[in-house]
Amino acid sequence: MKERDVLIWLSSLSKIGCKDMYNICNNIRNLSLLWEMPVNDFKRIKCINNKLKEEILIKRNKTYFENFIERNKKFNVNIITILDNTYPDLLKKISMPPKVLFIKGNLILKQKPTIGIVGSRKATEYGKFQSKKFAEELSKLGISIVSGMAKGIDTSAHIGALQGRGKTIAVLGSGVDIIYPKCNNKLYDKIVENGTILSEFPLGTQPIAKNFPKRNRIISGLSLGVLVIEAALRSGTLITVNYALDQGREVFSLPGNVNSINSKGTNKLIKDGAKLTTNIFDVIEEINALKERYNIATKKKINSNTLSKKELKVINCIINGPIQYDMISYNTGININELCSIIKILKLKGLIKETNGKIFSLKMDYI
Repeated sequence: MKERDVLIWLSSLSKIGCKDMYNICNNIRNLSLLWEMPVNDFKRIKCINNKLKEEILIKRNKTYFENFIERNKKFNVNIITILDNTYPDLLKKISMPPKVLFIKGNLILKQKPTIGIVGSRKATEYGKFQSKKFAEELSKLGISIVSGMAKGIDTSAHIGALQGRGKTIAVLGSGVDIIYPKCNNKLYDKIVENGTILSEFPLGTQPIAKNFPKRNRIISGLSLGVLVIEAALRSGTLITVNYALDQGREVFSLPGNVNSINSKGTNKLIKDGAKLTTNIFDVIEEINALKERYNIATKKKINSNTLSKKELKVINCIINGPIQYDMISYNTGININELCSIIKILKLKGLIKETNGKIFSLKMDYI
């Protein structure tokens, strides 16, 4: 059996964990030997515990493996391994990445930049609104949104991404055939159609508590940065944040009401050094890949409009984020009086907006 198939076979076993998988891979250089090894030699292997050895010996047969593969095909599940070119590059770089991923929906996980959006299951209406808004605006730029399909913030993030006609990746703490929570069955179907459902757990795996921290490391591992919308001080969301920090990812946090339990975690993250985030530009300016995506999306839209040279000059000045009126004049060399009329024209065309008095940015619905 090929090494790739051995990885898939091992991942199907109920008694194998991520550490077990790595112990095996680190100690047995040629995984094919594990499939072919005589029983007495196999029993002498020290890097595998006895319970796992028993399961391996029971399921080390061609019929079992073929049935496992057939079952995945029946549910339209694709299987990729860390040996495959389709395996996400970002995820491959984390500590102990999953050796095998089970996927329903879109297999293309490498082409678009990604941001994780996470937060409380018991989200406020404000939190759900902000989650949906950030996801929709980022997805309009061609940025994929990664989350965990849990109630609250996760669900709103996936919905926002789909409303922005973008791609979204839902990472599950169960098999990809298990819809959890069950109330998300319609969302699940939409993600399968327009995004990706992903898990390191084989079909039939139930969403038990110990699976979710493992899932969280994949959410952050797939993302260039993680945005926390709402979280209590002891929220499970902070597990994702810790993984993100360990993986060298950017962490962003939305400030909230100091009296709200759901904002205590996010406000503390800001105190501890997370980027205070109130709009998508706060996210974009920290990550070069997102800046590039933003500029590409904006310039495509600009090219479809008829703008004068000076109007284009002003747009190119605003493209990198909110900027004061005086700085636009200084950077473009356009005098204040002339700039005033250009700004009015661009506002009438629906290309820019003014906030906080004399601070201008591109309108997101324009993009």
